[in-house]
Amino acid sequence: MTKGKKGRGRFIVLEGIDGAGTTTQLARIVDWLQDRGELAHGTHEPSEGPIGALIRQVLRGRLVATPSGKKVEPVDPAAVALLFAADRLDHVHNEIAPLLDQGWHVICDRYVVSSFAYQGLETDLRFVRQINEKAITPDLTIFLKVRPEVAMARIEASRIGRESFEKLNIQKKVAAAYEELLAQYRGGRVVTIDGEQAVSSVTQAVRNAVEDLFR
Repeated sequence: MTKGKKGRGRFIVLEGIDGAGTTTQLARIVDWLQDRGELAHGTHEPSEGPIGALIRQVLRGRLVATPSGKKVEPVDPAAVALLFAADRLDHVHNEIAPLLDQGWHVICDRYVVSSFAYQGLETDLRFVRQINEKAITPDLTIFLKVRPEVAMARIEASRIGRESFEKLNIQKKVAAAYEELLAQYRGGRVVTIDGEQAVSSVTQAVRNAVEDLFR
């Protein structure tokens, strides 16, 4: 392990609709930073904590007992928003903030803007903003812009099961929400990258954005 360095690390977030390539680019940017001798840690939301595990279960619906038997029903959208906000605070407190304080760069797949874009579709956006007020601000947010049709084709080609948001009509709404929200976002620097380029080209663009941050 590389020795710790003085000063706070940088907090970098990758955002995009499902199938935009954030998970792929997370792994690549962490490897690149580590190859440079940097202390770099990749993480994601929902987190690997207990609330994150519950969210993954919730996104697949819940079993509800009815007179005719059990059936899968969606969980109340406000409850889902609260779970994401709670997971985020736990994630920051127990993983992100301690590493930043030790000089590690933390790269996260999804963060606050994803809650605005996804949970804001089904519940009051003002409520979603309020319950996320205590979340720390990223130094850099990188948005991988991909058309919903392209993203869904990627999902269909690579995944067996789907979560509740992985439908074309929802993806279109989320993509539009991301565009509007990021245009107004004041939480640190924001860079938009064409996520439909070759994977290597997207990686280079992400690296350029990170290097600009470090300068």
